[in-house]
Amino acid sequence: MTEGNMTEQAVEALAATTTADGHVPTRHTLAAKGLRLSYEKKEIVHGIDLELPPGKVTMIVGPNGCGKSTTLRGLARLLDPSGGQVLLDGKDISTIPNREVATVLGILPQHPVAPDGITVTDLVSRGRYPHQGWFRKWNAEDDEAVAQALTVTNTAELSTRAVGSLSGGQRQRVWIAMALAQRTDLLLLDEPTTFLDLANQVELLDLLTDLNRRSGTTIAIVLHDLNLACRYADHLVCMKAGDIVAEGTPKEIVTAGIISEVFGMRCDVLVDPVSDTPLILPIGRHHTTNSGSTS
Repeated sequence: MTEGNMTEQAVEALAATTTADGHVPTRHTLAAKGLRLSYEKKEIVHGIDLELPPGKVTMIVGPNGCGKSTTLRGLARLLDPSGGQVLLDGKDISTIPNREVATVLGILPQHPVAPDGITVTDLVSRGRYPHQGWFRKWNAEDDEAVAQALTVTNTAELSTRAVGSLSGGQRQRVWIAMALAQRTDLLLLDEPTTFLDLANQVELLDLLTDLNRRSGTTIAIVLHDLNLACRYADHLVCMKAGDIVAEGTPKEIVTAGIISEVFGMRCDVLVDPVSDTPLILPIGRHHTTNSGSTS
């Protein structure tokens, strides 16, 4: 069997819509209502309403410090709201037991930290811990989930290595493998392409798209690359200074005017010849042959 076929089968298994015992997962919903988030009494997110479209890929974009990552942390219950609430399946997420939340919602934060000396396999295996319990011990399904997550992220050959010995790109792929091994219906990722070269960025976003299309996994991603965000998003959320400025499909909302408002940057917006999605061409003070569009 070729490596490509092995990876394809692993993606199919990770995206399976039934578990080994025949259980069909429930489609879960996640929303913020009037959500306010603060650090040390300084409010970062100002009462936003946001609902992740079920079974879609949502990209959250905006300038540095606008509250993108803070919003994702609030949705994942890593940061308690200073106002409003986060609703998981219509229930205040703060009232739901941690283990129950972790079986349906996975999160890859921006700067995860691995315990000293932990191996790649041990770290990825931690993605399965929420599924354990008094009457549910580690079994072959867990072994399979870990093996498949390692395969699709091309980290199987690193399985015995200490996480601390890996390069930045390798570590990022291992953390992504842990999130995938969790096999949740909701998956939140904060800048998952950090440390990855362009080819691996595209490969990762293709993988997440595969999972979404084959299993209906609801995915929310904070991303800096606007053109990749436009290409891969079903739903795009533009944030500025703790508020949502615009949201909708990339074709609906991405204009030179919106980019100027959100990022303070002149640009032209063309049609990407590869994906038929908006293609943003920044206009700086140098290396331009014309003034470009500002409308």
